Amino acid sequence: MPTVTPIGTLFLNKDQTAFYFEKFPKKIPENVKTNKNVCVLGVNSSKWFWIKALYKLKFSAYPAIRLYGELGEKRKATEIEISRLNRRMRTTKGLKGNTYLWGNMEFVREIKFIKAEGINIGKMSEMFHK
Repeated sequence: MPTVTPIGTLFLNKDQTAFYFEKFPKKIPENVKTNKNVCVLGVNSSKWFWIKALYKLKFSAYPAIRLYGELGEKRKATEIEISRLNRRMRTTKGLKGNTYLWGNMEFVREIKFIKAEGINIGKMSEMFHK
């Protein structure tokens, strides 16, 4: 059964792959046994992107993208992957929640993407779906 799972530790690579640290997801490890397909929704979180779009009533690029792919096997994270995680989380390193959420991140799961699709939001993105 399809499920929505927020993943805060997704890292995109340059070769149409990604990986995420699998510490908290419960449904994904169950579902991957019968269905390896996944859809990742990535949203442009730049505040200036959204402010300009709201002011001009149009987006300069897709506001979000769906990435369709296939999940790989769960495996031990490499030193490079752990380094990328630590670099991303360094601004919150001294906070209690940092250790709880991102401490002891040992395992990752890879994703191989096969298709990407821009998200259209009506009139504000109509120039992209002509």
